[in-house]
Amino acid sequence: MPKVSSITRVLEIIEAASYASKPLSPLELSQELDIPKPTIHRLIQNLVDEGFLTVDIGGGIIPGKRVRNLSVELWQQRLFFNERQMILQKLVDELKETCGIGVPYHMNMIYTNRAQTTLPLQIYLPVGAKSPMWCTATGKLYLSQLSATSRHKILQGLPLDKFTKNTITDVDALNAELDRIAETGIGIDNEEFISEMVAVAVPILDKKSRYLASLYLHAPTIRVSLDELLVHIPRLQKAAQDIQALVYDLQS
Repeated sequence: MPKVSSITRVLEIIEAASYASKPLSPLELSQELDIPKPTIHRLIQNLVDEGFLTVDIGGGIIPGKRVRNLSVELWQQRLFFNERQMILQKLVDELKETCGIGVPYHMNMIYTNRAQTTLPLQIYLPVGAKSPMWCTATGKLYLSQLSATSRHKILQGLPLDKFTKNTITDVDALNAELDRIAETGIGIDNEEFISEMVAVAVPILDKKSRYLASLYLHAPTIRVSLDELLVHIPRLQKAAQDIQALVYDLQS
């Protein structure tokens, strides 16, 4: 059997931690990657020291800041950014309201793409802006996709500040809302983040049907109701599939 280099092992550890649906223990990584336990502990410690991995509150290994930053930078590579932007612009031309993409970043959602409506009344959330997870269509959709354990850990760390009269700040009520979103696959913001703004979101998935990002549509309530936005869900889902096709090309 050919000798596996340390660089290959390091990359395999980062890849396994990034793809895992839950935090992995060093033992699980050792068994999955067939790396001796003393070696896996040494490599993990080096990766934690360098910021590529981190240890969660339960002792599991998860991607660190440098991996998260890299994932956002790769997602924003100009060629792929422009291709996604063309899909969004076509969507806005049809629906006449602002559309965009949000991805989880630390304890927030960050907007990576946006196509703005030309109508005079607009809500401006530029590319690079961050928004809270618990009261946005993009963030609630992301939280709904997590395992019960991961969701619980994240909710415990969120401040659950109240932005509007509709913001859900009770954990039990928020969990019930996330369960409903998990069933429908549709994130909803009913004036929960910004008063007089409503939004809906659908997931963008990878080849293994894992959540990658949220595709959203939002509008001021003076012009569009939440029910009227929900009518456009099939068109949003088609656009999400078009974006997924770009991702599949990258994963081939």
